[in-house]
Order: sequence, then C-alpha cells, then structure tokens
Amino acid sequence: MATRGAGRMRTGWVGWVYFAAAVLLVIGVIQIVNGVIAFAHSGTVLTPAGTEIRVSYGTIGWSYLITGAVLAATGVGLLSGRTWARVVAVVLAVISVLANIAFFAAYPLWSAVAIVLNAVVIYALVAHGKEMAPR
Repeated sequence: MATRGAGRMRTGWVGWVYFAAAVLLVIGVIQIVNGVIAFAHSGTVLTPAGTEIRVSYGTIGWSYLITGAVLAATGVGLLSGRTWARVVAVVLAVISVLANIAFFAAYPLWSAVAIVLNAVVIYALVAHGKEMAPR
C-alpha cells in the first residue's frame, strides 16, 4: 500500500515509454547519418529513363539533420521524463498513424503493425508518461 509522499509506482507501461524513446533515438541518429551522407553527395542523378538531373542535396541534408536532431532530442527527453518530449512524441506517433493509414492499401500488413504499435505508444505516453518523471 502506498503511503503519503511516497514515490510514484512504475507500471509495466513504462517499458513502452522506453521503447518509444529508444526508437526515436535510433531513428534520429540514422536520420543524422543520412543528412551527413546527403551533404557528401551532390551532382547528377540518372533517372530510370536515362535522363540526367542536376541535384543539390544540401536541402535534403539539412532536412535530415534537423529531423534527426528533433527525433534524437525527443528520445533523450522521454528518457529523462520531460513533458515537452511526451507531447512531441505523441504528435510524431499521430503523424505516423496518419501516414500508415494513407499507405494501407500498398502495405497492409506493415501499416497495420505500425498503426497498432503507434497506438500502444500513444497510450503509454499519455496515460503512463508521468511515471518517467524524475523522482
């Protein structure tokens, strides 16, 4: 039985918050690496039809770097129990659900799995995210 002033008990749902944080952190690092790689590549791209297109990867590189930094910072923020990170993570999960609904016809199995995982993560973050707060 909990006593007054005692620390908050952590439930098994905290594992899903850790899962969300780990996924965000890993994807963020991958995006940052993709951004660095994009800066290293610029020049001509050949289309399947053989047409040459001059491409500058600078904008793509910056978008990957910024997205990666936001994702990684959100993952670290979730691990440290920050409220802003929970809000950003929920927004990102909702965007992921909407994107997977849009591509459901093309990838039904993967979309269904992603939608379910996102729904569980959203629930864990909204209902049990406060359990991650520092004691």
